[in-house]
Amino acid sequence: MTDALARLQRTIGYQFQDLDWLRLALTHRSVSGRRNNERLEFLGDGLLNFVVADSLFLQFPQEDEGRLSRLRATLVRQDSLAIIAREWSLGDYLVMGSGELKSGGYRRESILSDTVEAVIGAMHRDGEPLPAMMTHIQRWYGDRLSHIVVGDSLKDPKSRLQEWLQARRLELPQYEVLSVTGEAHDQFFCVRCDVPAQAGQPAFSTEGSGVSRRYAEQEAANAALQRLLPPAKLGLRTGPTSPSSGQ
Repeated sequence: MTDALARLQRTIGYQFQDLDWLRLALTHRSVSGRRNNERLEFLGDGLLNFVVADSLFLQFPQEDEGRLSRLRATLVRQDSLAIIAREWSLGDYLVMGSGELKSGGYRRESILSDTVEAVIGAMHRDGEPLPAMMTHIQRWYGDRLSHIVVGDSLKDPKSRLQEWLQARRLELPQYEVLSVTGEAHDQFFCVRCDVPAQAGQPAFSTEGSGVSRRYAEQEAANAALQRLLPPAKLGLRTGPTSPSSGQ
């Protein structure tokens, strides 16, 4: 497990002083009634909301509170955090009870997003100062945060891709389910999005995955937008206490 944790730390770009914090962040409540990541998730949720709010406050000095709140909600919602979790392959590191593991909990977006927040909380308790935490979170989001566009960002990727193609009188994208795995109550979808050729550009395809066909299609559409749009137009970053002495 130590080698696996070393890989995860390289992926997130942070080396824990006390690995017990990271272990706790990866422990789902199905393993333990008390020693699980729920308290760290609570802490990380607050830190994440603050960092995203602060970034948006600086990026959009003319926007009012309501629009800033909607932008923040777009960035910190479950599916947005699940994208980060998948970029980390976070499901490979989760510690879960046998029942949750067999039911595919390591793929469930709610669990993945909660664990991202728990990792943020664990880093804070490990002693990472707030300015450094802000840098980490901004890096994980990348263009999804630094180049977010006020109007378009409030629309889902499928709608934005369709509107972009319609505005240029191009054919609409076609979505095809490539695979469906898992039991009927807990399926995992892989979807391909085929984007038609346009002036000077050949047709291309992107893929997305998720716990529902809709989520998989949204991921595939988002990948297509990243190929079509320039970065500026994309919508979508006290001392430590050991967990053994109290969370």
